[in-house]
Amino acid sequence: MKAIITTAYGSPEVFKVDNVAKPLPKPNEILIKIHASSVTKADTMMRTGKPYIGRLMLGLRKPKNPIWGTGFAGVIESVGTEVTQFKTGDNVFGENIETMGTYAEYVTVPEDGIVTHLPENMSYDEAAGMCDGGITSLNFLLNLGKMKPGQKVLINGASGSLGTAAVQIAKHFGAIVTGVCSSKNSELEWELGCDEVIDYTKYDFTTNKNSYDLIYDTVGVRSFRECCGALTENGKYISPVLGMRLLGAMMMTSIFGKKKAKFSATGTLSTKETKRLLGILLEIIEAGNLKGVIDRSYPLEQIAEAHLYIDKGHKKGNVVLKAIA
Repeated sequence: MKAIITTAYGSPEVFKVDNVAKPLPKPNEILIKIHASSVTKADTMMRTGKPYIGRLMLGLRKPKNPIWGTGFAGVIESVGTEVTQFKTGDNVFGENIETMGTYAEYVTVPEDGIVTHLPENMSYDEAAGMCDGGITSLNFLLNLGKMKPGQKVLINGASGSLGTAAVQIAKHFGAIVTGVCSSKNSELEWELGCDEVIDYTKYDFTTNKNSYDLIYDTVGVRSFRECCGALTENGKYISPVLGMRLLGAMMMTSIFGKKKAKFSATGTLSTKETKRLLGILLEIIEAGNLKGVIDRSYPLEQIAEAHLYIDKGHKKGNVVLKAIA
């Protein structure tokens, strides 16, 4: 099969297209013919090997796993002898966090892994990036933020993969949603259901005198200190981007004050919890309240171009890699 091989950290040029053996499913695994896989900001960070602490999991000097990629959508080509929940021909999507391998034409996934049947109202392209943005945002809004109906939620970076999912998820659960993005993406935010849209190039949401029960900073560009004045008395600042400022704020707010700063590494959640979140995600999709937003799609061979585009920092929704034209 065709696959993207990565043997070093660095620029997008580290990726090489190669032909490798198609994986064989173990008794408890399914073999998926990939139609689309996701390319994410997290992927580009892993490619650089920075922050260096990430290499403890990825490999100190070079990547331990030569085939990267986690999000996928496709059709089952074969199943292991012990598999009971899936059959050949089933359309599926999911996230292969532990072993990755979705920058390829085929991938094997455990039956009890992060995989489920593809809803009829969602395409392969939409589904490929759904787990990254959807599961992460569910974890932050529900688990960390304890979001409730009627609460005011501000989403900074509302036009990215996490943000577009978060807007729709928050609206599904009855929140009053403010999306922060550039003017060129404001129409998208209205379409996704935002109650208010703020153009960050013209207005600073931290000084607009409005207060929010939750501020979900998907891009990590505003600190808890900057956002503190825009939080309600018991408000929470949540962000998936961990740095020294957020770490310090988490330590301080765990001891002092009612306002809290919180972080979670969604990729380290237990399989049981991630599958629970995937089940919630599936319910929202099937209810017609969550759609995938696709910015660009690239053929497998153009993985470097996909990473270069994401590195520019202006993607809208998801970037998809097409294993099948």
